[in-house]
Amino acid sequence: MLIGVPKEIKVHEYRVGLTPAGVRELARHGHEVIVQTHAGAGIGLADAQYQAAGARIVGDAAEVFASAELVIKVKEPQPAECAMLRDGQVLFTYLHLAPDPAQARALLDSGCVAIAYETVSDGRGGLPLLAPMSEVAGRMSIQAGAHAMEKAQGGNGVLLGGVPGVVPARVVVIGGGVVGYNAARVAVGMGADVVVLDRSLDRLNWLDTVFEGRLTTLYSTVDAVESEVVRADLVIGAVLVPGAAAPKLVTRAMLRQMKPGAVVVDVAIDQGGCFETSRPTTHQDPTYVEEGVVHYCVANMPGGVARTSTFALTNATLPYALALADKGYRKALLEDANLREGLNVHHGKLTYKAVAEALNLEYQAPQEALKPWWHPPEH
Repeated sequence: MLIGVPKEIKVHEYRVGLTPAGVRELARHGHEVIVQTHAGAGIGLADAQYQAAGARIVGDAAEVFASAELVIKVKEPQPAECAMLRDGQVLFTYLHLAPDPAQARALLDSGCVAIAYETVSDGRGGLPLLAPMSEVAGRMSIQAGAHAMEKAQGGNGVLLGGVPGVVPARVVVIGGGVVGYNAARVAVGMGADVVVLDRSLDRLNWLDTVFEGRLTTLYSTVDAVESEVVRADLVIGAVLVPGAAAPKLVTRAMLRQMKPGAVVVDVAIDQGGCFETSRPTTHQDPTYVEEGVVHYCVANMPGGVARTSTFALTNATLPYALALADKGYRKALLEDANLREGLNVHHGKLTYKAVAEALNLEYQAPQEALKPWWHPPEH
């Protein structure tokens, strides 16, 4: 199979869909890989390293999209990239379609087969291709929030861990999943006063055990969210409904009651955000102030630590990329129900139910979509 890796074009996005080690694995399986020149330059992966691993370097994205049978990326295709997709071409990347009707329509119109990292499952309720970036984003959310709390950044001037004789910052983490756990881990480590809210008692029990009482766990209700948010110096939005738009758990009215200069970090912004006042920002211009509260809503947070993120992501995606290349997408998806969960768009049809419901569009079950179009005549 001919596999293509374009250079990412989203603002301040330096991650890349394959490392040279991934290229070498695919080449060892007999596949041809083309990589757009300088695709990995932002994280110190030179064209020469890709060539040494067996890739062919091409001059621009147009050549990648025109030639490749399978395109491997990191971020959702931008409008210029969607315009280059073609009928039957397989796209393997993050999509986050539920809050993005324009991208969904462009993918549907292209006739491509789009497989989303964020909805591939592991059969146990986990999301193995989202998890590495959730780990990164969770840890980064505390770094970003602590910086935004500095007075020069518009924050309330509170040091996250405090000092002897001065109380530390109160950090509220909404959601105790992978993002929430990693955020709590860093916040506790920095000495903050941490509260985690979640709707799973099993998860709250686990967090209480793991942290040995060094944080507070609360069952998440509207009342609990409101009472904790208004007391917080820093709130981390870490909720996730796989594939679907994030629920708006923190209202504008709640934000109005927060301390002036308090900070919210919306890690759920890729799925539309869980604060009513959230709108996507970039690493170039990461924050804005609304209702007196500093909002950090960068939609590709792990891109800020692009080298770590690339290696973490490609470690997770490579086995699936090999399956798609070795077997062809149809056989790979039919044989692996967990990978099949990643199928979001197939030849003009939406094949992930939560996305179809969020966009109010027709849904086709992936098993139905993957049925062979032609059957040989019976004799």
